[in-house]
Amino acid sequence: MPWHLLRMDVRCVLAVVTGLGIAALILSLVKVTDVSLPPRTKYGMVFDAGSSHTALYIYQWPADKENNTGIVSQVEACTVPGLGISSYADDPTKAGISLKVCLDKAMTVIPAKQQKETPTYLGATAGMRLLREQNSTKADQVLAEVSKAIQAYPVDFRGAQVLTGNEEGSFGWITVNYLLQTLIKFSFTGEWIHLPAADTVGALDLGGASTQIAFFPGRTIEDNSTQALFKLYGSNYSIYTHSYLCYGQNQVLKKLIASLREDNITSISHPCYPKGYQMNITTASLYDSPCIPAPSTSIQNKTLTVEGMGIPAKCRSAIQQLFNFTACSPNRTCGFNGVYQPPERGQFYAFSGYYSVFHFLNLTSGQPLSTVNSTIWDFCRKSWKELQEEFPEQNRIYLQNYCAAGFYILTILTQGYKFDNWMWQNIHFRQQVANTDMGWSLGYMLNLTNMIPAEVPSQAKGQKFVFWIITMLIVGLLLALVLWSIVALTYQRQFANYETIL
Repeated sequence: MPWHLLRMDVRCVLAVVTGLGIAALILSLVKVTDVSLPPRTKYGMVFDAGSSHTALYIYQWPADKENNTGIVSQVEACTVPGLGISSYADDPTKAGISLKVCLDKAMTVIPAKQQKETPTYLGATAGMRLLREQNSTKADQVLAEVSKAIQAYPVDFRGAQVLTGNEEGSFGWITVNYLLQTLIKFSFTGEWIHLPAADTVGALDLGGASTQIAFFPGRTIEDNSTQALFKLYGSNYSIYTHSYLCYGQNQVLKKLIASLREDNITSISHPCYPKGYQMNITTASLYDSPCIPAPSTSIQNKTLTVEGMGIPAKCRSAIQQLFNFTACSPNRTCGFNGVYQPPERGQFYAFSGYYSVFHFLNLTSGQPLSTVNSTIWDFCRKSWKELQEEFPEQNRIYLQNYCAAGFYILTILTQGYKFDNWMWQNIHFRQQVANTDMGWSLGYMLNLTNMIPAEVPSQAKGQKFVFWIITMLIVGLLLALVLWSIVALTYQRQFANYETIL
């Protein structure tokens, strides 16, 4: 063999050996766990037991990223048939039975091998808070029955409890900011970037029996009862939160009917109901809540006839009478009914009932306050016949209430919470963020499973990921060099043989 080919042969062998040695060295520095296959998914479930209905939310996340942000996603939402669990106070067994449909569905979503380790919670809100005020024994019986029903399934049930109003507001705030990643972000360089508290957004939640407001005020909160403290990702947050019990949409609409009733007259003229609409309601069902105390003169159960008038000005005025906008301690700023509230700041996300009503009225696209106001007025002028013709598929109960609900939302946001023309543009009416429903349930689960750590997550995960990518690129290049060397060596040998033959 010619000397120059022999030297080239040796160089190729040395290149192969060197490349393999470097690759082996790099791989030896990388732990097997860092280059393992993607981890399996974990699941969690939360029953949101509201006053008007119950919903089951199923969440999932990668098993190795439990303390990261923005990685929990909603895979299923199931609405439990019937009313809220508080409506079963006189027959609590039915409260447990009602959950079966959604529990059965959950068992088809979560793999059988992982069901026993799936944390499952039930949180009850204002409906159960009201029931507890009325009859704590019945409230406990309802909770016992729903717990019994869930425990019949192979899940890691961690209890059913009634949330306080401030907890409901606080967990809603956590949910929104977690989904929007306004607490902490993972950069492309593999580092966690902590965002200023001023970047967080406020949360506006409207349920059936209560409504909540929560936001970071950027100043000292003067009333400790409206303060919630969190330590999330190494930063302390002091947020303002308050829940107005009895100011959920359903309770307000009943309060409105009760306020329109004069003495013992059984006929009620309703300015918010469309002209031509008529309905009957019993006094027993009207005064069945602590939110609407029965008049002392009303003893027997009577049937009341409610007739729509369709007069927007009177509707707005009647709704305003349900609030006290003037009561406030000296030198303090207030929301309504004398409740302390610092001035709003930043962006707000309005969800649940806020979104449902404004979505129907086509007012969720950032319309100015003047457009919102005129749209509600125009809708309230329409007769019952016109509404039925324009919305033939719409549920009649919802359709009759959209005028009152629209004015109620307009009133509580502008006069109650003090959103003026300028601040109105900061309200975003949304149902979901990143395909996940906004509400308290996700924040509740994140809190109870400790998936938002008190301290900033270790930089190591990000560094390992970046290092792994770089390592794989180097190894890939070295392997390509090795393959090239082998091909070159083979070609040289063939060429040498050919030269020898010649």
